[in-house]
Amino acid sequence: MANPIHQFEIQPIIPFEIGNIDLSFTNSALWMLIGAVLSISFLMIASGKKAMVPGRLQMFSEILYEFIAKMVRDNIGSKGRKYFPFIFTLFIFVLMGNLLGLLPYSFTYTSHLAVTGILALIVFFMIIIFGILHNGLKFFTIFIPPGAPLWLIPFLLPIEIISFFIRPITLSVRLFSNIMAGHIVLKVIAGFAAAAVSVKLSGIVIGIFPAMINVVMMMFELLVALIQAYVFAILSCVYLKDSVDLHH
Repeated sequence: MANPIHQFEIQPIIPFEIGNIDLSFTNSALWMLIGAVLSISFLMIASGKKAMVPGRLQMFSEILYEFIAKMVRDNIGSKGRKYFPFIFTLFIFVLMGNLLGLLPYSFTYTSHLAVTGILALIVFFMIIIFGILHNGLKFFTIFIPPGAPLWLIPFLLPIEIISFFIRPITLSVRLFSNIMAGHIVLKVIAGFAAAAVSVKLSGIVIGIFPAMINVVMMMFELLVALIQAYVFAILSCVYLKDSVDLHH
């Protein structure tokens, strides 16, 4: 049975080092590039004609656009329109990583904490930077719940600070752990099916059951890929709201 962890190993495709810094072009970078090319190409083709009566591709791109726009409006408000390009890009990047990872012999870059962690840190620093730009030092009042009595503030302040700084951890770990766990289960069940089929004729019958389960798991993973991209984007919106609305 193949090692289920092997699918997460980063392999250099074009080795390149400067001193002790490894800048190799890896399988992870390759699939990020593929995801970027596919998503940009699709959106350019889908929105290229701009017909009054949209075709299927244009309709799908417009639905996707409105879906993300509504997410931003509902969770950040009218002031959050400037975040739409970032949230749209973030959603597409995560979604493509999740979906491409379901293809045979592909690489799921969203199953690595280094990738999801960087995305979460970008969101985190955007909250702080834009929060200070929009509100000045008043931004730091987000650590004091409105209406809290003065005697309770020393107890609430550490809790609010910890909950704020733990956001990038929870945001990144949620995505990578769900994607990694699902892919490991898929690999294990697929390995059982292949091992069962290899046991001559009787194994073909035995192998049908794990193969059927694997099909169900693949459909479930497709649903998880969509949901996790949505959750990552909507939580990013919720967190970014702090930069435009201190006490919401």
